[in-house]
Amino acid sequence: MPVKILIPGPLTTVQDGGRYGRQSAGIPPAGAMDQEAWETGNYLVGNEQGEAGLEFTLWGGRTQFTEDTVFALTGADMCPRLDGQRVAMNVPHLAPGGAVLHMDMAKAGCRTYLAAAGGIEVPAVMGSRSTYLKCSMGGYKGRALKAGDILEVGAVRKNFEEVKNRKIRQRMFPREIVLRAVEGPQALYFTDKGKRTFYDSAYTISGESDRMGYRLNGEAVESKNGTDIISDPIPLGAVQVPAQGQPIVLLADRQTTGGYAKIAVVCSFDIPRIAQGRPGDLVRFLPVSIEEAQMLLKQYRKELDLMMKK
Repeated sequence: MPVKILIPGPLTTVQDGGRYGRQSAGIPPAGAMDQEAWETGNYLVGNEQGEAGLEFTLWGGRTQFTEDTVFALTGADMCPRLDGQRVAMNVPHLAPGGAVLHMDMAKAGCRTYLAAAGGIEVPAVMGSRSTYLKCSMGGYKGRALKAGDILEVGAVRKNFEEVKNRKIRQRMFPREIVLRAVEGPQALYFTDKGKRTFYDSAYTISGESDRMGYRLNGEAVESKNGTDIISDPIPLGAVQVPAQGQPIVLLADRQTTGGYAKIAVVCSFDIPRIAQGRPGDLVRFLPVSIEEAQMLLKQYRKELDLMMKK
């Protein structure tokens, strides 16, 4: 039982890559909001891809390693300290049994991920260990973590000596986030003026945003005859525009279907950018074609895979 939550922070959950193949039954994928941070964390500690880790939001609180544990922190920098000593982000560390990890408010960005060698062991539900809070499904008892929770860790695949020289790049988390997006399936519902507004404006992330979706405040996007549609599937990154014209970017815990027109869909490789956005940050949308998006995805995946082979 090597991981004990002493102070959980405002929202700390167990997450992995998500629960896929169940949306037709109304089950959202959930999973890590910032999949890049989650994936690279597993690489740093020598885990198989797919192992679960911890997702901390805005503030990390305190976590104790009750046994010797190899761990790594990725995503937002919460100024981590192990028994009072500052530890670096994006590299593996060996925590001795009893050591306490302190994390403060994120300096920039929103979410930090803790990967432990062996992965966080909770029961898999429909093929995933991810927490889906709205249905109390998966993760640790289907809920956010609380003080006193003790988490098991699985079998370690690589020891610290085998991974100690691994590292990944330090990402930047600007207060103005640019998201590349392809045309949405209901783009024709919007006027030319509405489309120009959408792509030319800077929107502010609302304090009402959560893992389900980010609500954006700014100039209203004009539609032709309203934005109500017969409900249809919601892909990751879909940008719905309700009647008042304020966009909503749908994310990990999104509903499986929705009844508002979708003006755009954020490209998958930019989801980690919006996942690190915090209330008050600005968001801009940059239109790209499907062909450009496919090329950019291949490039992104190639660079990420190359970084994790070093």
